[in-house]
Amino acid sequence: MSPEAIEVVTNDDYTLTITFDNGEIRIFDMKPYLDKGIFTELKDMTYFKKAKIDDMTVSWNNKQDICPDVLYEDSVPIN
Repeated sequence: MSPEAIEVVTNDDYTLTITFDNGEIRIFDMKPYLDKGIFTELKDMTYFKKAKIDDMTVSWNNKQDICPDVLYEDSVPIN
């Protein structure tokens, strides 16, 4: 099981800076998702900026979310 996301900051380049409960801070790139299904709404930067932590992961109001394992495994640590 991957660490849980406990804080998220949205960035203007459609990345997320995520703090996990193990103390790691990582960057997750949302750009590959923006042309897929329900994630197309996230192209609207105002809506994208409404990301929040919900049940161990990042989500938005219209049910978009990222699998917690993908969120951790596909993110890059900040050095």
